[in-house]
Amino acid sequence: MAGQLKEVRNRIKSVQSTQQITKAMKMVSAAKLRRAQDAIIQMRPYAQKLQEMLSNIVSSLEGGANISLAEERHVQKVLFIVVTSDRGLCGAYNANIQKLALSTIQEKYATQQEAGNVSIWAIGKKGAEFFQKKGFNVNTDYRDTFMQLSFNKVQECAQAAMKAFQNKEFDAVEVVYSEFRNAATQRFSVEQFLPIEKSKPVAGNNTKADFIFEPKKDQLIAELMPKILNTQLYKAVLDCNASEHGARMTAMDKASDNANEMLKTLKISYNRARQAAITTELTEIVSGAAALQG
Repeated sequence: MAGQLKEVRNRIKSVQSTQQITKAMKMVSAAKLRRAQDAIIQMRPYAQKLQEMLSNIVSSLEGGANISLAEERHVQKVLFIVVTSDRGLCGAYNANIQKLALSTIQEKYATQQEAGNVSIWAIGKKGAEFFQKKGFNVNTDYRDTFMQLSFNKVQECAQAAMKAFQNKEFDAVEVVYSEFRNAATQRFSVEQFLPIEKSKPVAGNNTKADFIFEPKKDQLIAELMPKILNTQLYKAVLDCNASEHGARMTAMDKASDNANEMLKTLKISYNRARQAAITTELTEIVSGAAALQG
């Protein structure tokens, strides 16, 4: 009986220690989330407007401009830029991104996968480890982007992808990431990075955008496109950064609640075992006294 009481006490101490860790991690993630949320909220309208502008310009061009980044080719080689976190303990966050990337490859690029023409550029350690285990061709040059998250760091990856596309090393580039909604909600999505998509016509609106180019069209497009694409990838990384902290904060909050429930159950078990031990001791004392009197 004494051994059982000791075991329950040890379990209670272990759960209490774990709960202290989960509460601390929740507080740290909450503090980081506020900064990450401010960054993406400020960035998102700017990036969306730039994307609209880029799509409209590409749609309005009728030859005469160098738009190699918008060149649509028969897709033989595909690049996936998969943005995950560096650490775990954030619920199913990383698993959802990895599953989405895998399902997209299997459904959309099954032929390319069979031919070994699907490459992964991993931003974040969890994605790199996962796809390496799956046997994909993984480039880990940008794996540590989150360690010192900055526009210049993300820009290196975006520019390398653009260069590879222009050199026809890849015929399509897709970005897999999570769009931050709030601390408890993320939307996991796949977006076409290259070639640049044209804007979709609105039903009943046949008006064509009429742009006046200054300086020359070729020069402007050559300068504008890479900058906008750099911004788009940076927005995706900021979205993932905020999503990760939100997911971890939610996961740690639930873990703390589960620890509370477990502590209640363990304390009830401890009190029952203690009460049983006391009852047994009293019974033994009474039985001994009765034996002496007899």
